[in-house]
Amino acid sequence: MNTRERVIEEKICPLEFAVNAISGKWKIPIVWQINEGKKRPSEFLRGIGKVDRRVLNQQLKEMEEAGILSKKIFNELPPRVEYSLTPLGEKLVEALWQLDDWGRLLLEQTESGIQRCNE
Repeated sequence: MNTRERVIEEKICPLEFAVNAISGKWKIPIVWQINEGKKRPSEFLRGIGKVDRRVLNQQLKEMEEAGILSKKIFNELPPRVEYSLTPLGEKLVEALWQLDDWGRLLLEQTESGIQRCNE
């Protein structure tokens, strides 16, 4: 059963489907890292913090399957893998910037001096 058929069968609204695609503790930080130009799993491990390599690989795989990331495997030794945003992933970044702006408004109601995630 393809994804579209599953969505229809389970009656998942587009917003719920989108949130499911990016749910996971490390998916949004991974997207931010790629958006900043980092491409290799080792860069994500250094840039994100306490993510376990196994969990990182699983979340990268899920985002690749969702069409958010593309994976390029280089035929060299040692093996090298790089990830990049797909056009769909670039649209996600646009939506995340809007969500970041909304989060800023939300935080202004409770406290001041909060910086953007990437500052």
